[in-house]
Amino acid sequence: MDDISNKKIIIQGIMFVFGVFLLSLCYNLFLVPNNFAFAGMSGVAILIHELTGFNPTIFIYITNLTLLIISFIFLGWNVTKKTIVGTILYPVMITFTLPIANVLLEHFQFQEMLITAVITAIVYGTSNGLIYKSGYTTGGNDVIMQLLNKYLKIPESKGLMLVNTCVIIGCSAIFSVEKGIYSLCIMVISTMFVEKILYGISDSKLFYIFTRKPKQVKKVIFDEFETGFTILPTKGGYSHTKSSLIMVAASNRDYYKLKSRILEIDPEAFIVIDSCYEVNGGVKRSNLPFIE
Repeated sequence: MDDISNKKIIIQGIMFVFGVFLLSLCYNLFLVPNNFAFAGMSGVAILIHELTGFNPTIFIYITNLTLLIISFIFLGWNVTKKTIVGTILYPVMITFTLPIANVLLEHFQFQEMLITAVITAIVYGTSNGLIYKSGYTTGGNDVIMQLLNKYLKIPESKGLMLVNTCVIIGCSAIFSVEKGIYSLCIMVISTMFVEKILYGISDSKLFYIFTRKPKQVKKVIFDEFETGFTILPTKGGYSHTKSSLIMVAASNRDYYKLKSRILEIDPEAFIVIDSCYEVNGGVKRSNLPFIE
C-alpha cells in the first residue's frame, strides 16, 4: 500500500513539474510575444509591461511572493502550504524556459493569428489541466479567488471570471479589441481542455427516467440496448407520492435512440440526461443468461 501511495505521489509530482514547465513555456513563447492577456497575474504582467516597460517575469516574482505572504496572513498556513511550491516554481520556470522560447520563437510565427491563438489555447489548457490534476496550483490567481471567497463571499468560479474579465478588458483597451477577442477565445478554449484533462471525454450519457410505463421501458433497455439499470425509490416533492426512477448509463451513440424509444413508449415520460465521464462495472444482458 505504501509503495502504491509513493508511486502516486511521484507521478503527481512529475505531472505537476511538467505542467508548470509547459505553462511557463507557453507564457514566453505565445502569451508575451503576441500580447495575449487574459488570466490573472500573468495577464496583468503583460499589461504592466506594455504600459511601463517593467519586466513581466520580475513582476510575477514580486506579485507571487506578495500574494504568498498575504495568503499566510489572511488564509492561514493550511491553505498557504498547498500553494508554496507552485508560487515559487512558476516564476522560476518562466526564467528557465525563456531561452528555450527564444530559440523556438521563429518556428512558431504564423501569418494567421487565429492559428497562433488556437495553439496557445491548447498548450495553455493542457498545462493547467496537468497542474490541477496533480492536486497543486501555481498560486497567484488562486490566492485572489480564495480571498474574494472568504471576505466578499464571491464563489471562486465567479471570482475567477471577474478577474479574467477585467484583464481582458484591459487587454482590449491597451492593445486592441482584436487582441482582447483573441484572448477571450483562448480563455474559453483552454478551459475546455482543462475540463477534458480533469474529467476525461464524456463517452456516455446517464439517464434518469420517470415513466408510468416502467415495464415496457425496462424491457426496451434489456432487449434493445442489452444493458442493466438501477431502480431508485422516489417521492414527489408536491404530491408526496412514492414511486421509482430508472437510472441507466448508455453510450453516446445510443443516446438519441434510447431517448426516442422511451418517448415512443411514454410521450409524457420525465427524463433527465447528464454527461457521464466514466462507467465501470455493471452488467450486460449477455451476462444475465436467466433473462429471456
